[in-house]
Amino acid sequence: MGKILEADQLTIGFRRHATSKSRSKWRISRNPDKPSRKNQLKPAGSNAHGERGGSEASEMLLKQMDRGTINAVDRVSLTIEKGEILGIIGESGSGKSTLAFGLLNLIDEPGEILAGQVYYWQSGEAVDFLSLPSQEGNRYRWREIATVFKAAQSALNPILTVEEHFYETAVAHQKTGDALLDAKINDLLQYVRLDQGVRKMYPFELSGGMKQRVLIALSLLLDPQVIILDEPTTALDVITQWHILAILRKINQEKGITIVFLTHDLSIVSSMVDRIAVMYAGQLVEVGEVSAVMTHPAHPYTKALLAAIPSLTDAIDTRSSIQGVAFDLAKADATCRFKERCPFAVRIACDGSEETCHMLFPVSKQQAARCIHFKQVQEEDHESIT
Repeated sequence: MGKILEADQLTIGFRRHATSKSRSKWRISRNPDKPSRKNQLKPAGSNAHGERGGSEASEMLLKQMDRGTINAVDRVSLTIEKGEILGIIGESGSGKSTLAFGLLNLIDEPGEILAGQVYYWQSGEAVDFLSLPSQEGNRYRWREIATVFKAAQSALNPILTVEEHFYETAVAHQKTGDALLDAKINDLLQYVRLDQGVRKMYPFELSGGMKQRVLIALSLLLDPQVIILDEPTTALDVITQWHILAILRKINQEKGITIVFLTHDLSIVSSMVDRIAVMYAGQLVEVGEVSAVMTHPAHPYTKALLAAIPSLTDAIDTRSSIQGVAFDLAKADATCRFKERCPFAVRIACDGSEETCHMLFPVSKQQAARCIHFKQVQEEDHESIT
């Protein structure tokens, strides 16, 4: 159907600061000869007469030092097709949420988009999203690309009713003259399986699943073409998760809206999305159709993730966690960021040089991986890699 959103070599950095502390001591002295200046700050160790006495006070001096920049998203190129459901997966700290904010050009200090482009495709024409003035960018956000951020428990304003959230969004996007707004709010709440009585309720009166459904309904208010959802099923029970996923499938199938689904839950992704993009340490390490990636993963990290998923048929001790600790972005260089945790690299003596991991190598028409040894990786059983 053609692409609708595209990141090209997108790099997002965050400045690192260190704070040094020093303390200067002062003594509060009382000079009986000068009653108008009873309390004076004097260097510690002497009073107005050069004698010790009085009480001490301290002044904390803080100095902030720049420790350079780390790239939370590093040269990510990703094309999102119109009408598809794309799952972006990875453990905490992999850069999923930062990438989502970058796609919307919503990176705030101390972050900065250092390089790359983001294109929104409209009627066959590419709109350079990052070059748009702030007000013009706001016109695309929510109208064309809506977002459901993580942490639904705290995403809603606690002093506004549900319907006031809809009115506020409409006002922000100059939709106040829409005589059908009230009817549309009712339709959207019904669409996400909420009763009309929810309109007058405050967030504290809603369950976690109800809040999440309100946010999804709110994201549909301006009829966007793309919805980005950041871990929409986190902290919800299994039944509620199932309802949320069913609603998202319905939105995609009936309204044709493109969905970008960020999560760390592979079991949910496997039954929900059309394609998977796997992130590790700020980089895209594998992308492909869900069936291809789940059955024949081509990157050792993807393979290790699959090997760690509990099974209903196998004993828990047959599952293996990924050894080592998450990559420290402050130590990033041109080499493979997974090499120290990769047992496959140990077996074939791969040094993770720039030549073996600098790009996504084509595995097939439907799949690519950031590892030149993808053929050997696929040949091994995905449980033996760990």
